[in-house]
Amino acid sequence: MAAPAAVQEVLPPYLDSTSEQPPLFDGTTRLYTSGKCPYAQRVWIVRNYKGLQDEIKLVPIDLQNRPAWYKEKVYPQNKVPALEHNGKVIGESLDLVKYIDANFKGPSLFPDDPAKQKFAEELIAYSDDTFLKNVVSSFKGDTIKQAGAEFDYLENALQKFDDGPFFLGQFSLVDAVYVPFIERFQIFLQEVWSYDITSGRPKLAAWVEEINKLDAYKPTKCDPEQIVPQYKTRFLA
Repeated sequence: MAAPAAVQEVLPPYLDSTSEQPPLFDGTTRLYTSGKCPYAQRVWIVRNYKGLQDEIKLVPIDLQNRPAWYKEKVYPQNKVPALEHNGKVIGESLDLVKYIDANFKGPSLFPDDPAKQKFAEELIAYSDDTFLKNVVSSFKGDTIKQAGAEFDYLENALQKFDDGPFFLGQFSLVDAVYVPFIERFQIFLQEVWSYDITSGRPKLAAWVEEINKLDAYKPTKCDPEQIVPQYKTRFLA
């Protein structure tokens, strides 16, 4: 089943320490998010792909100047993403992409095929536990060698199923989980180390090309101008 047609969307104003709290548990489903947060971007992509723009309202939080009520009343962990739904608030991006896929209408982003299900769980677990940690730690080591090993892993993973350009063939939760970080790493590694993550990796190159065509993804993309200074400050200072 194809994703619904794109709905052009502009983020509402960010809520900061001066902003009033929106009503809580009034029947509105809210995704507390930030355009700068890759973890929140995962959930935003899934929401869009399933065509839930009308069902799940975006509430951007200013992460540099957070409202006190967000931690006190909404989400004690004081992070994004968080989803307000059915009288409760839940967080953690890997849990939320699965939750939205299972509890809302729209095309399923988790496969029925047992082999694909098993591989999906492996890749999702690998994303934060190994892939992210190893690429980030490479920034202060032998970057091209260490990061390159992780992109080789993805290149091999993309060869497992041949019924489409994505990790499980067709677009799935796995792609939504990886794309915010691959997007940022591609920009940063190219700018700082002149390292092209797609060079010599045709499957990854094709994946990036196809991801960039997705209407669900386009409005969520990060600002390349912000990534390099942000990552330099965070990881290289």
